[in-house]
Amino acid sequence: MHLLRQPEHKIHEFSKALLEARTKVGQCKSCFHLSEADECEICRNPQRIKDLICVVADSRDLIALERTREFKGHYHVLGGLISPMDGIGPEMLQIPSLIKRVDQTSTKEVILALTPSVEGDTTSLYLARLLKPFTSVTRIAYGLPVGSELEYADDVTLTRALEGRQKME
Repeated sequence: MHLLRQPEHKIHEFSKALLEARTKVGQCKSCFHLSEADECEICRNPQRIKDLICVVADSRDLIALERTREFKGHYHVLGGLISPMDGIGPEMLQIPSLIKRVDQTSTKEVILALTPSVEGDTTSLYLARLLKPFTSVTRIAYGLPVGSELEYADDVTLTRALEGRQKME
């Protein structure tokens, strides 16, 4: 509705910008994040920790993690999750490139930051099995969001919150 109320010249400018973005933006050759160059800004940054890779399903997840300003390593974007029901197998994702990347570098740890769902769990288990011969594999903790009430949390969330508990110092 907002676009329909705009002057025609603004709609033309907007559509031109969309087409330009579509033609200029591709994938980073290293991590498969969105990028206008061969390598994204994160992969080009010499300040990032080279031997730490965080695996995400797509660029939206990478952007969410970057917003925290906590992760200082590199990323690997799979391009989705394994989902046999949707016809998505491991060969359709950037899994072979991840294995090759970890094998050819001195990666000390791979962090799996995938959605806590059937597809995310399946993909995480599959990747952990493939990556364990090469490096340490960890998974982000899951639990209760800040400000939530325990009584409204589902059983799986409460179980994962208990399993991911940390020692208080």
